[in-house]
Amino acid sequence: MNVDKILEKAVAGERLGPEEGLTLLRQASLPALGRAADAVARRLHPEPYRTYNIDRNINYSNVCTAVCDFCAFYRPPKSDEGYVLPLETILDKVRETVDIGGNQILLQGGLHPTLPLEWYEELLRTIRSEFPTVNVHGFSPPEIYHFTKISKLPLEEVLTRLRDAGLGSIPGGGAEILVDRVRRAITRGKVLTDGWLEVMRCWHRLGGRSTATMMFGHVETLAERIEHLERLRQLQDETGGFTAFICWTFQPDHTAMADVPKAGPFDYLRTQAVARLYLDNFPNIQSSWVTQGKKIGQLAMLFGANDMGSLMIEENVVAEAGTVHYLTLEDIRSSIEQLGYIPRQRNVFYELIDEEAELRAIAANRERCATA
Repeated sequence: MNVDKILEKAVAGERLGPEEGLTLLRQASLPALGRAADAVARRLHPEPYRTYNIDRNINYSNVCTAVCDFCAFYRPPKSDEGYVLPLETILDKVRETVDIGGNQILLQGGLHPTLPLEWYEELLRTIRSEFPTVNVHGFSPPEIYHFTKISKLPLEEVLTRLRDAGLGSIPGGGAEILVDRVRRAITRGKVLTDGWLEVMRCWHRLGGRSTATMMFGHVETLAERIEHLERLRQLQDETGGFTAFICWTFQPDHTAMADVPKAGPFDYLRTQAVARLYLDNFPNIQSSWVTQGKKIGQLAMLFGANDMGSLMIEENVVAEAGTVHYLTLEDIRSSIEQLGYIPRQRNVFYELIDEEAELRAIAANRERCATA
């Protein structure tokens, strides 16, 4: 296949097939991919701004019955290092986020063997009661699938109960690579591909929105990366419920897969660019500065991303693997400005925050940095 013709096709808005996507991953030059992905991002987002969010990852527990070789965060049920955060601690973390202009929390944990569905419902109700303007972006598909097993209830009933208790949207965590060969090779006791997709399908049918992710650079082939993107694209065709796609490279340090060579920035930018070209029905692509650092995170905005991601005032999972990048709100905003765009704060649904509220968030973050 002719790489230039495939790129021209994607830039024009025509849908690529799996073989064309694989050809780009294998053969296209990085600069050519970047130019094409940027052209698509500009076509989809001609506005003069690029966005970011202010939120916080709250990991309510690290106890997990699954065994994921790629994860440095989880602890088995009988570990002395396992924890479940007290409710007051969680509320304090939400309060700190709201105080600096945050409008969302990312709430995730492991597959805890004994916490009942009612525990999660009560947590959601309390957060909604105390912070009615905060969106809870919570519980990845593996967690929700696990809830159905613990509660012995149908998926739709579990999702409906969580929604009614205060769940606002679902993160795309736990996807890794949506190919069962890969999932079986790197994890045990965790939902397989069709189960992950079914959680998202059911949530979308209930009117919910979610994000989609991909963690790559471990045991998958390039063809399996494309298969992952194809499965996401097919579900988006069916439901239209995904707001954004985020990909990042596997961080091997301190995991059972520490011998796997770390994928570098070249592979990250290449894969994200192909994702922008392939996922023609996804409105947004988010940069992953959390795993790549400030410079590559900024460069990703020229490789198909239209969103700089979140300030993320707390992150534990990637940090456990030894990857710690920290950006201030000023870092994020200046990274966008340096590319010639106006930085604008948004919520999880990619709606812009009121400018006055955004200015208050900027002031609160400056004060926070000055007193740190």
